[in-house]
Amino acid sequence: MTDKKHPGENPVLQVLAKVQNFKLLPVFVLVSMGLGIAIGRVYGISNFSLTPPIEAIKAIFRGEYVFNLPNSLALGVVAGLFLMIYPAMANIRFGDFGKAVKSPKQLLVVLFLNFAVAPFWMYLLANIFFPKGSDFHTALVLYGLAPCIAMVIVFTFLSLGNNALAVVLVAMNSILQMILIPVYAKWLLGEVKFSVEVVAESVVLYLGVPLVAGFLTRRWGVRRYGEAGFGKVKTILDTLSILGLLFTLVVMFALKGDLILGRPQIILHLAAPMVIFFWTMFPLAYLAGWKLRFSYEDSVAVGFNSTGRDFEIAIAIAITAFNPTVALATVVGPLIEVPVMLVLVGFARRSRRALFGASFAAPASEVCEAKAAPYQQAVK
Repeated sequence: MTDKKHPGENPVLQVLAKVQNFKLLPVFVLVSMGLGIAIGRVYGISNFSLTPPIEAIKAIFRGEYVFNLPNSLALGVVAGLFLMIYPAMANIRFGDFGKAVKSPKQLLVVLFLNFAVAPFWMYLLANIFFPKGSDFHTALVLYGLAPCIAMVIVFTFLSLGNNALAVVLVAMNSILQMILIPVYAKWLLGEVKFSVEVVAESVVLYLGVPLVAGFLTRRWGVRRYGEAGFGKVKTILDTLSILGLLFTLVVMFALKGDLILGRPQIILHLAAPMVIFFWTMFPLAYLAGWKLRFSYEDSVAVGFNSTGRDFEIAIAIAITAFNPTVALATVVGPLIEVPVMLVLVGFARRSRRALFGASFAAPASEVCEAKAAPYQQAVK
């Protein structure tokens, strides 16, 4: 899509198209990160004691929550993740879940990489980069314990992958990690005391709520507009997902903006092992899908579900079971993960033609126009 304004083109459509244009996303991401760092620097937010999101929500219902800027920003992560994931859920035809469940090879690849490879690969990297038992070592191991149950859906969505398969994979990961996290924590870190309820609550908050909201939205939209007419709603939802991503980046970087400027060595220490982890796990899973003759859409879903880590769980365990330095290091983790995963989204989209053929190589601008077309017809 060109940036020139064509006569008669709806201005709302132009704005939606620009937000969805993947070529502009790196600019939006950098601006969001910079804005977040500036907010954190001005208000010194990392000096405040923040309430974990799940505990904050409980406190709100009890009428005990203090609505100040730092705590509101902490809740902003929950809101941002919902805005990111909910549109992807609403875009799924729920009949596709049946097809996704009948994808045993995809499920086996993801489960093997997530539970037989990833925790131990992160543990090895932690041993290479940090003294065993140090705070950074502990934080890195915690970060590798569990597969992501939220943002990988968005990365799959941005890569034009199989969203239904991504949700099924996330559901499988959620069930298994509730069982295996205590086992892996004991193997790799020794006796760690934390409530498994934290894991279950995170699954409900970050996966269950957006899934139900997406299901209800799609049901309402299809009944009201029909399957074809639902396209105009989908265009708005697609834009909402991008805005949710940018909002989440602003919030996350605001929470540690002053720390990034004052103690950048913390990020630098963790960046190397984490970047190595993501840039080995994703190509391994993505290329495994290619070799096993999965479609591009399935390979992307497998790749991101095998790579993303559950930073919400890592942070929750660190806060409840370890000292503030470990908690701080796990909070810094997603500041590294999200930009790296967005780079991997670009890598996947650029590699489609070479690996999967021309049929998967529609340029981002054309995809954007195709998504916007139903809405354009509706508003003219």
